[in-house]
Amino acid sequence: MTDFLQDHPDGQIIAMDEMSLYFQATTTRLWAQVGQTPIVRVSPQRDHVHLYGAVNLRTGHEFALSSPDMTSETSAAFVADLLRCYPTQAILLLWDRAKWHKGKAVKQVLADHPRLVPVFFPPASPHLNPQEHVWSQARAAVSHNHTFATFSQLIQAFLNFLSSHLFPFAWLNKYAPAILFET
Repeated sequence: MTDFLQDHPDGQIIAMDEMSLYFQATTTRLWAQVGQTPIVRVSPQRDHVHLYGAVNLRTGHEFALSSPDMTSETSAAFVADLLRCYPTQAILLLWDRAKWHKGKAVKQVLADHPRLVPVFFPPASPHLNPQEHVWSQARAAVSHNHTFATFSQLIQAFLNFLSSHLFPFAWLNKYAPAILFET
């Protein structure tokens, strides 16, 4: 990682991940006045959408898009969109070992863009991925105990939260050696 930043001082370090957002509310503990039981609408519908997200570890900015599925093709399209966000900078892309990150379409995007350097997290280590922490913050703020009447309102609120907040991390100092030497 240090070599990457030395070779590319304006390079970007991006952590990427996917998640599924369901219309059905997840319930968690919350504070309420004594005698006033909170009401959380729980929909029997299992409507869901997949979200691709990437957090810039140097700036804390989040880039997220919804997707109907998680495949090599949609992963490649998201990475292509990410490349358009940083049209000239080299990108160190940190992501997990999901099968759709290793498909033909993704391999083609990587081959076509040598300024994109992928690094895979060690197996079974989601705690190392900063994007997982972004998802957690967004779920806590938006989708846990939600009262949105429609699924589209929930999706929009979730995406608005992601785009309107910075997610700073002291991740590089803490975890970079683990990523470099455990792959």
